[in-house]
Amino acid sequence: MSGFVLAGGKSSRMGRDKARLEIGGVSLIGRAVGLLQSVTGNSVIISSSPLPELSGSRMVADDFPGWGPLGGIATALRISETDWSLVIACDLPYLTKAWLDFLIERALKSGADAVVPMNRKGPEPLCAVYHRNAQQRILAAVEGGVHKVTESFDRLSVEYLEPEEWKGFASEGLLFKNINSPADYEEAKKQLSPHSNP
Repeated sequence: MSGFVLAGGKSSRMGRDKARLEIGGVSLIGRAVGLLQSVTGNSVIISSSPLPELSGSRMVADDFPGWGPLGGIATALRISETDWSLVIACDLPYLTKAWLDFLIERALKSGADAVVPMNRKGPEPLCAVYHRNAQQRILAAVEGGVHKVTESFDRLSVEYLEPEEWKGFASEGLLFKNINSPADYEEAKKQLSPHSNP
């Protein structure tokens, strides 16, 4: 299992680079790298802009800068050296090792091209596992003008994990909540600070 962090967002609503935001003294990109390394033993950052080097992780330029997450996923699958690749966005600070361990276990038993959690609002493709079989079809989607990750799923066999399968890993229901705005950032700092209430 290879681990990839996507860090190519424009952060327009935040007004600054989300990857560098800190919670408890650790940047979001640093948290994501550490989490991936705890479950896969490796991590690669896919980014379209320069970021500080992080111990144990290598940086790879996005093949499709400015295209969005689907381009980052296509890049990850191109360079992946394993059958399965776990891909997460850098701005998902509520992800846990226990959840990712469960997701990986499900993927390794799956015959699908992708294993993707399903939330009330739809799929969560930026915390999902993709098989190397999906590479050419995702690349074809990008080259065909598709920007939205979920629109590429029409070309793939996808195993969805329904909320009842992951809600036990997120008692507050925040597992897939990302940081889009300063308000989201302040909430995350309150929830995840080492000094916050459990």
